[in-house]
Amino acid sequence: MSLNIIVLAKQVPDTRNVGKDAMKADGTINRAALPAIFNPEDLNALEQALRLKDANPGSTITLLTMGLPRASEIIREAIYRGADTGIVLTDRTLGGADTLATSYTLAQAVKKFGNYDIILGGRQAIDGDTAQVGPQIAEKLGLPQVTYAEEILDLKDGKVTIKRRLENGVETVVAPLPCVVTVNGSAADCRPRNARRVQKYKYAVSPSEKEKLSDEMKAIVDARPYLNLQEWSAAYVDADPEQIGLPGSPTKVKAIENVVFTAKESLTLGNDDEAIENLVKELIANHTIG
Repeated sequence: MSLNIIVLAKQVPDTRNVGKDAMKADGTINRAALPAIFNPEDLNALEQALRLKDANPGSTITLLTMGLPRASEIIREAIYRGADTGIVLTDRTLGGADTLATSYTLAQAVKKFGNYDIILGGRQAIDGDTAQVGPQIAEKLGLPQVTYAEEILDLKDGKVTIKRRLENGVETVVAPLPCVVTVNGSAADCRPRNARRVQKYKYAVSPSEKEKLSDEMKAIVDARPYLNLQEWSAAYVDADPEQIGLPGSPTKVKAIENVVFTAKESLTLGNDDEAIENLVKELIANHTIG
């Protein structure tokens, strides 16, 4: 059977490079001051979607992302790896959204999309680590949800079989379609870019990006409809202004701190029991252990 697959993904700030300018005065992340990357666990989810597409000829994968217009970068990245197209949900009114406002807006976009069989996304984003958006979307759409997914084992007869990786073991569950699945970082890594797809789609652009192109490049994009990525606004998905962005976000960020552990001193041990015993005694004495 052919499937209409939605992959929820996020362009996130690289939290390995948090500096003093990472936070704005209103408590929101200054995304312009940080390098932007494809959220790692969303790449794991994309790989599971690509495997479903491989096993079900005629299937399509649409990447849905909410963020700044530059978030179309991860749509291109997904297309290079095998996705078909993507939608950037972008609007100034969406800025500062917490998980509640984000899940509401994405759920509205999924409703607007309409025809889908399965929704996949990463377990959590590295800029928040809440793991709440996927489950909240499922609740808002009234769909079954499977979290902590590590592998989609089978899909047939309107049901999907999924292996979950939990803290104390592995669980296999069956869920009816349509459903929402959030994927762990322990799942298979996403396949690399396909060189032919990079050459074919490297000029794919959103409307915001297209405005900045030369007339010559605009003509190339117009002549090849597959290069036109979609860009949706809050109004287009019929979002309630009181439930999006800062107005719809009861959670507020108070501070961001970058903690870096550095070694101030070192100790070289000899290859004997006495040296190790003395070290253990020292660690106990200064309450490092024990």
